[in-house]
Amino acid sequence: MKLKAIKFFSPEENVEKTQKAPKAAPLPEGYISNSGKLVFPAAVLGDQGIDPESTNFKIGTQEGKRKIKSIYLVPAASSDQTFSFEKSGRGHVIPLTTILKKGGINFDGEKLIFKISTFDFDQATKGYELAIETQAPKPEYTGKPRGRKPKAAVDGE
Repeated sequence: MKLKAIKFFSPEENVEKTQKAPKAAPLPEGYISNSGKLVFPAAVLGDQGIDPESTNFKIGTQEGKRKIKSIYLVPAASSDQTFSFEKSGRGHVIPLTTILKKGGINFDGEKLIFKISTFDFDQATKGYELAIETQAPKPEYTGKPRGRKPKAAVDGE
């Protein structure tokens, strides 16, 4: 028998590789109130490392678009031409009523939420993108009815 080129296997090659993709944590959310304010819950601001008392933001949208789909917040050092947080209830808000109306966002007719993601504005500055979407309606409950059964009206008595 002639000696042929033989490829040998290792025990590691016999193990199936099933890597589960780690579930990405859901993006933090806020919502747009029916009076046109961006509402940031206190927990979201804490998670993002934003100090609402001292941070000012330049706010913008993608240039050349008629309807606003995303709002961009970029921290600014100076306080001219910037927006700041206002305390409201359990969170903080940024009032943008006129800008949102001009951008074609119907905040008084439907419940709108935004998901917050970060992006690199420049080398030293980290900005925030607020992707606006409508809140999905709560699915109808299809489980067993709970509680007492209603009394049936008895016709014979």
